[in-house]
Amino acid sequence: MAQVLEFKLPDLGEGLTEAEIVRWLVEVGDVVAIDQPVVEVETAKAMVEVPCPYGGVVTARFGEEGTELPVGAPLLTVAVGAQEGLDLSGASPSSAVTSASVTSASVTSASDTATESSGGSGNVLVGYGTGAPAARRRRIRPDRLDRTVVQPSASDAPVADALALAPAASGTAPATAATGTAPAAGAGVGVVNGQGPVPVVSPLVRRLARQHDIDLRRLTGSGPDGLILRADVDCAIRQAEETEAAQTRTARAAAAPTGALPAAASPAASAAPAAERIPLRGVRGAVADKLSRSRTEIPDATCWVDADATELMAVRAAMNAATGPSAGPKVSVLALLARICTAALARFPELNSTVDTEAREIVRLPGVHLGFAAQTERGLVVPVVRDAHTRNAESIGAEIARLTELARTGKLSPAQLTGGTFTLNNYGVFGVDGSTPIINHPEAAMLGVGRIMPKPWVHQGELAVRQVVQLSLTFDHRVCDGGTAGGFLRYVADCVEQPAVLLRTL
Repeated sequence: MAQVLEFKLPDLGEGLTEAEIVRWLVEVGDVVAIDQPVVEVETAKAMVEVPCPYGGVVTARFGEEGTELPVGAPLLTVAVGAQEGLDLSGASPSSAVTSASVTSASVTSASDTATESSGGSGNVLVGYGTGAPAARRRRIRPDRLDRTVVQPSASDAPVADALALAPAASGTAPATAATGTAPAAGAGVGVVNGQGPVPVVSPLVRRLARQHDIDLRRLTGSGPDGLILRADVDCAIRQAEETEAAQTRTARAAAAPTGALPAAASPAASAAPAAERIPLRGVRGAVADKLSRSRTEIPDATCWVDADATELMAVRAAMNAATGPSAGPKVSVLALLARICTAALARFPELNSTVDTEAREIVRLPGVHLGFAAQTERGLVVPVVRDAHTRNAESIGAEIARLTELARTGKLSPAQLTGGTFTLNNYGVFGVDGSTPIINHPEAAMLGVGRIMPKPWVHQGELAVRQVVQLSLTFDHRVCDGGTAGGFLRYVADCVEQPAVLLRTL
């Protein structure tokens, strides 16, 4: 007898409360193994493949690709034990039925007892610790599942109600639509303001309606059996906005002087295109929140200096031209600048700190975890080179290259994007000379590097063409004064102009 277990979106760590479905890796009817990835989600920090702690047949999926789900929301349901003893070779397409009949199987919540009896490994993201053999992805026809009817307990009623509408979420007609019977009272519905049930199953739809003051009881759902979908709420929001705009135009026309042309009659106004609205979520939303918090909480200041990078570029060329057994991998300019930053932070530890606002204390950090800005298709991310103060330029360069490749492929983990103590931002790759960086909260400083380009420069008392770069330091004025920030920036500039200065710290 099959048990239908519900797998919920687990806590992905790092304080994340929601995730967006990017791509489903399984379909309804597929056989999944324990710890097999079933969906790829995007959080505010990274792309994550979420494994399922149960082995069995997928009976329903919740949420389409592009849908944002909160932690704890149902992801899918799995009929555990349904695939045992079935002859897949004898499956006939003519005998297939809708997956809604699966809901007649017993429903069990994802508790520890159910996990032990079903061979699952618990509702966690990683480290299931089970030794179940990997199974090939197979599709089981729902009509071959065990249909023994077991009355769910009272504690399982909410799960049973959600499962009754689960096929609607995965694009399959529900059982009530197939049999022609009306849904049971309260099945798959929510309660709005305590004034009775409405046919809505998604918590995101209810939240969207609350945010825009939409009364769900007044809507007619376009889903199966009148289920209210997000598209219905979006349509109601647009209608409400159009009604409000029409009322505003009418009021302005009534208040306008006699003979004046109402705004609604203006051809230019009526032909104006609607503004595009882009949700601030995922990586873009996380960046917006962090930058806003930085500007709100940190009293920052910026100082900058031009430096002659000709000698630094010559040293890099000599390092990369070396041959023989001692020659290592190529060293990038960013790696050299990162090594200069770690040497500068050893001299000016005030900038490798953070501020504890509750305790009103400056916390100087013992090690340097160097973040560097990387532009990807998903937006700006800041991978972190751990323990950069213990690495040489070659080691830092290798780690930067590794993290950059992970960033481009969207495989950075949340742990690789957090915990930085100082950030290096090379915006010169975009062809700009200077900028005023915004500190990566809760850090205390960020060094910005512009493009290195030939410019007129006085060198040894004579005018010459040199490779010049602009360096900008934005710092938290709570952790130090301008003298310390200026000393840090001047030391960085001196190392750029005379790389031999670094020999003192090597």
